[in-house]
Amino acid sequence: MKRSFAAFIFIISLSAAALAASGKQPAPPGSFQGAPPQYTRFSTAELMRGFLALTFGSDLRIGAVPHGIRRFDHPIRVAVIASGSVGRAAAMQRVLDEYAQKVPNLRLSIAAGTAPADIEVRLIDEKDFTSALRAAFGAKITKTFVARTDPQCMTSVKSSADGGIVRAVSFIIVDKGDDVFLDCAYHELLHAFGLSSHDQRNPWTSLNQKRMVGYLSVYDRALLTLLYDPRIQPGMTARQARARLPRLIQDLGLAAPAQGK
Repeated sequence: MKRSFAAFIFIISLSAAALAASGKQPAPPGSFQGAPPQYTRFSTAELMRGFLALTFGSDLRIGAVPHGIRRFDHPIRVAVIASGSVGRAAAMQRVLDEYAQKVPNLRLSIAAGTAPADIEVRLIDEKDFTSALRAAFGAKITKTFVARTDPQCMTSVKSSADGGIVRAVSFIIVDKGDDVFLDCAYHELLHAFGLSSHDQRNPWTSLNQKRMVGYLSVYDRALLTLLYDPRIQPGMTARQARARLPRLIQDLGLAAPAQGK
């Protein structure tokens, strides 16, 4: 079972939509052995449920409670910092390239040399995980996080009062096999981009901690496509997003046609 968290908090309760996803397909090429299949067609209600549950909320927080949507409002530069015993930098680059190619408006690139980065992805060994958290956040905060979540990977996201993400740091373990690495890599980037919560009742997202996925699913890609559409703005409330989502999902062609149409 995966254990991860992102440093935000604000839980929104939603009534469960009928589970009617369709178009089941095997895991895509490049997935780890035994990766689960995915559904590829979803209703508007299923996409709205996931968007509202995963965009508004988090397991833990540092500082003030965020009350609106959090996402980057400018081009995103990512730095990969590899210090683990297993060389995963090239694989991490492929994960980042996939996000950049498949999510419209994400505007993602790799920071060159020592240029400042909006997201730091730190590739580390399992034995160094806790000490890396202590160095980044201090002993007291790290002790609280580890005691509450027993995390296997982690992302911290700092945002401004208006909802724009300022900086994110992801810690990815590289020496526990392809399944753990790929699951953490895809999972933690979803947090870094603004899908800050988890939903253990959602059977389609990588941000269900009862699932190990390890690829960019059609469902999560749709949620990021919604999040980075210009009509969804940082700081937008859940009520504002809920009102806008049905037309946006229709315009983007993200939902399967209703039966009989």
